[in-house]
Amino acid sequence: MAAKIKKKDALDYHEFPTPGKIQVIPTKKHSSQRDLSLAYSPGVAVPCLEIAKNEDDVYKYTAKSNLVAVISNGTAVLGLGDIGPSASKPVMEGKALLFKIFADIDVFDIEVDTNDIDKFVETVKMIAPTFGGINLEDIKAPEAFEIERRLKEELDIPVMHDDQHGTAIISTAALKNAIEIAKKKPEKVQVVVNGAGAAAISCTRLYKKLGVKAENIIMCDSKGVIRKDRENLTSQKAEFATNKDLNTLEEAMNNADVFIGLSKGNVVNPSMIKSMAKNPIVFAMANPDPEIDYDTAIKTRKDIIMATGRSDHPNQVNNVLGFPFIFRGALDVRATKINEEMKMAAVHALADLTKENVPEQVNITYNEKSLHFGKEYIIPKPFDTRLITEIPPAVAKAAMDSGVAKKPITDWEAYKIELEERLGTGNKLMRSITHRAKSNPQKVVFAEADQLNVLKAAQIVYEDNIAIPILLGNKIAIQHLMKEIQFEAKIQIIDPKSKAEEKRRIKFAEKYWEKKRRKGITLLEAQKWMRERNYFAAMMVNENQADALVTGYTRSYPTVAKPMIELIGKAKGIKKIAATNLIITDRGPLFLSDTAMNINPTAKELTEIARMTHKAMLLFGLKPNLAMVSFSNFGSSKSESSKKIGEAINYLHKFFPEINIDGEFQADFALNSTMRSEKFPFSKLQNKKVNGLIYPNLESANISYKLLKELAKADSIGPIIMGLNKPAHLIQLGASVDEIVNMVCIAVVDAQERKKSKQ
Repeated sequence: MAAKIKKKDALDYHEFPTPGKIQVIPTKKHSSQRDLSLAYSPGVAVPCLEIAKNEDDVYKYTAKSNLVAVISNGTAVLGLGDIGPSASKPVMEGKALLFKIFADIDVFDIEVDTNDIDKFVETVKMIAPTFGGINLEDIKAPEAFEIERRLKEELDIPVMHDDQHGTAIISTAALKNAIEIAKKKPEKVQVVVNGAGAAAISCTRLYKKLGVKAENIIMCDSKGVIRKDRENLTSQKAEFATNKDLNTLEEAMNNADVFIGLSKGNVVNPSMIKSMAKNPIVFAMANPDPEIDYDTAIKTRKDIIMATGRSDHPNQVNNVLGFPFIFRGALDVRATKINEEMKMAAVHALADLTKENVPEQVNITYNEKSLHFGKEYIIPKPFDTRLITEIPPAVAKAAMDSGVAKKPITDWEAYKIELEERLGTGNKLMRSITHRAKSNPQKVVFAEADQLNVLKAAQIVYEDNIAIPILLGNKIAIQHLMKEIQFEAKIQIIDPKSKAEEKRRIKFAEKYWEKKRRKGITLLEAQKWMRERNYFAAMMVNENQADALVTGYTRSYPTVAKPMIELIGKAKGIKKIAATNLIITDRGPLFLSDTAMNINPTAKELTEIARMTHKAMLLFGLKPNLAMVSFSNFGSSKSESSKKIGEAINYLHKFFPEINIDGEFQADFALNSTMRSEKFPFSKLQNKKVNGLIYPNLESANISYKLLKELAKADSIGPIIMGLNKPAHLIQLGASVDEIVNMVCIAVVDAQERKKSKQ
């Protein structure tokens, strides 16, 4: 189910806290007068003179080598049509965001106020020295063809119109695999293309490069089949006009092997699908509504191989699989253009990647037991972390082989490592977790639903299909707040103190009393506690009336953790509950343990905290590399803190050798693999990127995560409670809406995995 986006939410997202989606930040030190003198006058004159002597040095001394312009005149925006340059700017900023998060490419978006081809081309040519590449976007056909053709001829940097070539590259890779699965050959398949715009023309040209014969292609537009006897054809349409005696799309699809939809929704009906050849390939790529509904198509033909442009069905043809990585490869070899060889290299790399064993993290992200090459997996998934290490090298090599690379790569292994390091995987991890949550939403109790931020978070997870919220608190107050924020939903609201909940409250109290009556709790006290929301919420989870709970917005950790521990209890084999915080950093996700529960753990307790952290990281699809940190390295101090870490490490190495952990380390040695390799080459973490830190006490862990959160502006998710028998998680006192939503995603995934383990 697609997320429901409200007008106000979209406007607020773009306006607050800072208007827009992108910003420019310094990459060099600028704190001292010397820094500023180097950055500007007089120091800046030195690289200027070097560039004046050798223009190629601009790549050496400026950001040009990693800077792409996303340029549009707003004449064909996202199905919105000709809305003009200013109205197109949010889309161009969004494109810039995708370039950055998927391939670490910086972007300036530029909106040009002209529909005149000559003026547009002249404008782009004049600003081109600023950039390492040009991404043309949302320019209507046929002008888009001429603009791209001229800029490719007249500039010596990569130029690509993504609306044309992005869809072409991704769909061609998918088509290559689909044809193989259907046991057909490219040169034999009969192809029908519905649509004759920029994307359709570019796609069809690339299909010919794949081996599809021109005489086997029928292209249709809004008037029907494009025939050679039609008058006033554009040169692009004339290129694919046919002599065959066909007039309508319905006629064209009879006995066709392949249907490519780049038009509008619901123009294909089941009878058309039935008329196609054996093992039909249908790419219905119109958005948001495909040419034929996915479920309808697969019910019509069991032998169909189906792809769409939507993320809620298998085989999404998504341009984000292409343009970030194609430009990454082109920039890294300083290509003078993106040519056909480079595009086809991307096609083959994407197609080949689909046939490789899928990493478990990708299976987890998409809630699949085992994704494998076949009818429902003909193209990689957008969150596949292998894309950045597979597509750019293929594109870069093709640029070199075709003679358009000015800076050839010699060490391909080093290049792949560089690509891996370009992006921290922290935000990717959170997107992956959110995607997993959406795949199977669970019932989550919000114990403080009468708080505005908590209720806003509940609204988001409900409308985005992340979770099924259960709201605890005063019913009238919650309903008033829901009306205020336009949260319209038939949703369960429970007031534990109300008369309506008396029977359930009494039943919960009896259950609690049975568990605690020999530990000083009377039935009357149990009944009293069940009026308190955190106890009531914990009992709901305990009695399987909810799958998980989140709480802690208004109260301290000890207050909210107590009912969790007393009622839900510890998991089998666990002696100490612990907490970890997931910190989203520029270098990737970093887990810090124990941030909330154990003030001064013993050596034995540290081993249990490490094991639980290892298990939690595996849950989220990460390969854990853990370091125990302190103020000394490998016993250089004889303090009690250092001794207990040494004992814990020895125990883990002896009895749990499968866990990658070592220490004790000072924090900088733990996080800096170069320093670690030089000083401690014997470490079990040699050449590994540490992504989890185990602290000797709560004080140091808690201070660390709060410093990172405030000074580095890193997102903190947690505390994630480890060791409970059922999913119950804390949110920070006064947490933001986003932080609460993130924690709900964690809670949902936790609940999903626990259910799987019981199956």
